[in-house]
Amino acid sequence: MIRITSTALALLATLGACDGSRAPAKRDSTSAATTSSGAPFKVALLTSGPISDQSWNAGAYQGLLEIRDSLGARISHIQTKTPAEFEENFRQYGAQGYTLAFGHGFEFQDAAARVAPSYPHTIYVTTSGSTAGPNLAGMEFGFAGPSYLAGIVAGSLTKTGKVGVIGGTELPPVRESFQAFARGVHDANPSATVATSYIGSWDDVSAGKEQALAQLARGVDVVFQNADAAGLGVIQAVRESKTALVFGSNSNQNGVAPEVTVGSVVINLPLAFLTIAREVKAGTFKPRVVELGAESRVVTLVLNPALQARIPADVRVRVDSLQQLMFAGKFVAPLDTTAGTAKP
Repeated sequence: MIRITSTALALLATLGACDGSRAPAKRDSTSAATTSSGAPFKVALLTSGPISDQSWNAGAYQGLLEIRDSLGARISHIQTKTPAEFEENFRQYGAQGYTLAFGHGFEFQDAAARVAPSYPHTIYVTTSGSTAGPNLAGMEFGFAGPSYLAGIVAGSLTKTGKVGVIGGTELPPVRESFQAFARGVHDANPSATVATSYIGSWDDVSAGKEQALAQLARGVDVVFQNADAAGLGVIQAVRESKTALVFGSNSNQNGVAPEVTVGSVVINLPLAFLTIAREVKAGTFKPRVVELGAESRVVTLVLNPALQARIPADVRVRVDSLQQLMFAGKFVAPLDTTAGTAKP
């Protein structure tokens, strides 16, 4: 299990509590619903970080609770740390006859692919995953589009001409979203520069704060973070600076530090999880790579009403118009493929 240091817990307390911080459900005592085949409907979730992160993992846990409450499933959640633990727990759920097991993150793909053939009656789904098989599926989120819109806003707001992105680790989906964000920055402000940093951790809040402080010291005044629990440290640093602004990610983080959070690139993970679970329970799910983005309304840019007045009116109109085009499937965000990679 990943442990959060006392310093990190203090920062988490400072930034506020999250509904997803309720203790993980190992087994739900509610009588489980049944699938179309008459078997108990049991759904599991593996996360590699804490569900108190007010971001990626919290959203997944809320999705699990939604499946319990809406579909009557018996649920279980385990926080894991290493690939060996990914595989061990996937096998455990297969052996226990779980109907559906989510591995929440790109990093779960290999373990799911190894385990799935041994438990053909369990459907394994990896988020941000791009692999599929007879009982294996992935969910890809179109995070780039709303990230591009956030970049347009950031480029219009920077006063120093220096914008930063900070990630947990350099996973492909994160890098792509940073490339889209950087393109948005440059489309709004061609002379702006974008600094890219990776913390090397998704749960080290102190390290997230240190990375943000380093960027702020170099003149960065708008930061887009995608770092789960470590991202709370980034938000803390921006809040304490009193001169910079920040964008949240994955969940709606506008309320974490509303005085400095311009908006959040939000993945509606409860909706995504419930969509998959409904099909699985009904026996209609076809294992595949499920693509969910702006067109499905699963991924959106949500601006913080408290700070909208700081965004130039023409920029707000442009961003809203582009988001509507994304919803309609008529606009695909461009990428700056030279950005998003950490510099030595």
